[in-house]
Amino acid sequence: MKKNKFRQYNSLISATLLSLTLSACSTAENEEVEKTKPNVVIFYVDDLGFGDISVNGAKGVKTPNIDALAQGGINFTDAHSSAATCTPSRYSLLTGEHAFRKKIKVLKGDAALLIEPEQPTLPKLLKKSGYETAVVGKWHLGLGDGKQPLDWNEAIKPGPLEIGFDYSYLLPATGDRVPAVYLENHHVVNLDKKDPLFVSYQKKIGNRPTGYENPDLRRQPADTQHNDTIINGISRIGHMAGGKSAEWVDEDFYKVFTDKANNFISQNQDKPFFLFFSFHDIHVPRLPNERFKGQSSMGLRGDAIVQMDWITGQVVAQLEKSGVLNNTIIIFTSDNGPVLTDGYDDFAIEKLGEHLPAGPYRGGKYSAFEGGTRVPTILHYPNNVTPGVSDSLMSQIDIYASLAKLLNIPLAKNEAIDSENHLNAWFNAEAQGRTALIEESYTLSLRTEQWKYIKSKKGSNSWIADRKNIEGGLSTEPQLFSIKEDPQEMNNLAKKHPDIVEKYQQIIDKTIAKTTR
Repeated sequence: MKKNKFRQYNSLISATLLSLTLSACSTAENEEVEKTKPNVVIFYVDDLGFGDISVNGAKGVKTPNIDALAQGGINFTDAHSSAATCTPSRYSLLTGEHAFRKKIKVLKGDAALLIEPEQPTLPKLLKKSGYETAVVGKWHLGLGDGKQPLDWNEAIKPGPLEIGFDYSYLLPATGDRVPAVYLENHHVVNLDKKDPLFVSYQKKIGNRPTGYENPDLRRQPADTQHNDTIINGISRIGHMAGGKSAEWVDEDFYKVFTDKANNFISQNQDKPFFLFFSFHDIHVPRLPNERFKGQSSMGLRGDAIVQMDWITGQVVAQLEKSGVLNNTIIIFTSDNGPVLTDGYDDFAIEKLGEHLPAGPYRGGKYSAFEGGTRVPTILHYPNNVTPGVSDSLMSQIDIYASLAKLLNIPLAKNEAIDSENHLNAWFNAEAQGRTALIEESYTLSLRTEQWKYIKSKKGSNSWIADRKNIEGGLSTEPQLFSIKEDPQEMNNLAKKHPDIVEKYQQIIDKTIAKTTR
């Protein structure tokens, strides 16, 4: 769309004035200043594709609560997670740096904490400005120091509390991995010391049935990776012994996490707060509560979208009830693109109908094509943004530096080194965003407004299609697409424009070599 410079400058002036106002107040005004600092809520949905919400063209499912955020805010149509898989994108969101710098991949359920306790993080940044901070939902960034195996019967740390969160209520890893228990702050919830909890990713332990030994006990067929200990009728990745009283019930996630989030909001409504609501939905195993079943035409995956939308609405309603909605920046987005079959057979493919999870884009989760990282992204901040639909190039990795600018917090040279301040574009649908961004999958890609370059990758590149039914976008040859004219990335122009290929590869190489802001 054509950028409106007057709106752009007005938004920049407004953001600057707010930043100056916050920094200029005297000590006597501190209490009032605390009330004017905007709360921040990030809804981080799991595996939600660009086309999976109504405002982006979803069919067979309705998302009225998400739509309401878009109607009162900005719907970004070219916004990206930093990576096409969950652990790397979560790491980048919370640290402002690309996960490839630490060679971060999707973690096992008993992996050590990826973020060092001394490392700068988004919650630490906000705490500098007096914020209370919480994370609720899926974690999957590791726990413990890695020097010795985790003892699930004692305090589990380091974890979220050691990297800047004041409160945490988590799935320790993911819904498809053991341990299938909740972790509140440092301790497993409802654990009976007489029935200690043990976890193994190497061999079977305990006497629970497994999917590979007792396939008839599974509610959903699973692949070999997701076929170990059965909890709640679902075989998981890894083995778990003991801890029976602490087991979760997947169908309860919607209520448990919503209540924890809303309690945090209620308890902190008189001070600035940051809530990182990290959904399990719509990740596998998809087990929406009974109240949502049949609410879409797409079976369990569609019903999980309905559940996710309901949760979003409940948290927004709590913000309104607490009188803080108008002073809360809500960012709704996803950790990566969509996947239909990811370990379990829940008929997501068979019941898809005319729905396009990635919208018009090629690929999905794991993929180097646009569907891997171009995800739903909405910013809602009543009376403080120029609403509308924005086609600006945006990245989740920039939330860090943009909030630092808003709150007038200087960043150290080694802090959030890949994060750029684009506060103007976050607050104004007509403003310009990034000029370029890196997309991480199983290779690296570079996006600009005009072009998309995908770095070549040696070896066999068919496993994503074979195992996940997704076009991986990987090739032993470099790929270059004119993204404006060819958004589905069908016509490789690399041989026609070797100069652009060389230039974009140099930009990637320079980014990799970067060590400071």
